[in-house]
Amino acid sequence: MAMEVGFLGLGIMGKAMATNLLRKGFKLTVWNRTLSKCDELVEIGASVGETPAAVVKKCKYTIAMLSDPSAALSVVFDTDGVLEQVVSGKSYIDMSTVDVDTSSKISEAITSRGGHFLEAPVSGSKKPAEDGQLVILAAGEKALYEEAIPFFDVLGKKSFFLGQVGNGAKMKLVVNMIMGSMMNAFSEGLVLADRSGLDSKTLLDVLDLGAIANPMFKLKGPTMIQNNYSPAFPLKHQQKDMRLALAQGDAIAVSMPVAAAANEAFKKARSMGLGDLDFSAVYETLKHLQHSS
Repeated sequence: MAMEVGFLGLGIMGKAMATNLLRKGFKLTVWNRTLSKCDELVEIGASVGETPAAVVKKCKYTIAMLSDPSAALSVVFDTDGVLEQVVSGKSYIDMSTVDVDTSSKISEAITSRGGHFLEAPVSGSKKPAEDGQLVILAAGEKALYEEAIPFFDVLGKKSFFLGQVGNGAKMKLVVNMIMGSMMNAFSEGLVLADRSGLDSKTLLDVLDLGAIANPMFKLKGPTMIQNNYSPAFPLKHQQKDMRLALAQGDAIAVSMPVAAAANEAFKKARSMGLGDLDFSAVYETLKHLQHSS
């Protein structure tokens, strides 16, 4: 199974995903804006493409995992970008978390040149990416989805085909909006317990035994109590997803007061210089408010 696959974007997620594909026997050609990030993957068998265009030229299938809409667009449309080498038979699978407009623009550009397009954002952060346990939210060309199953089986524990392009982006933003709102409620609860003279670890035990027990509280609670915000999912990306989800709601007049408040908390965290830490560092905004009162 030495299928030649391209992979663009080797951040926290992309690096873990590309590593899994290599370990499962795929031949990978990788690119990253900072090319030195390719070195670790070269050590385990990857080739390097000098530009996104060079990767697409070499590979029938190219996967992208980029940080935000502007990165996703620039990799496709800029000089030496993906589009320059898209011809009939080339397939592009964008697994970045972007908004519907971005996904649609990329889809139209790829398909107008005879290429095939699938959006496939993922639910899951660093550890699920490393363990091949992501949830893949694909939309676009059904035939390409079927062809991509061997990749998705390596990268994730489950993949969904959601229909037309845009549905993957919409679903991902809904999921991350809920997650960001939950993280803020959780943070408020931890601070309230602590300021009320209760033991935070006991609160975590109580939560874990009740109806709102969930893997995020179980995973993040102990590290938050220790002020450890090593980034599994950077806060700046969580805030970007809140912003995009709120815009999605705005376009169709969906009232989202809880998400809007959560977005403001993440923005406050960014203003405090916490953007590159894990999204659970939003907890620090509440502690900060308490200290300054």
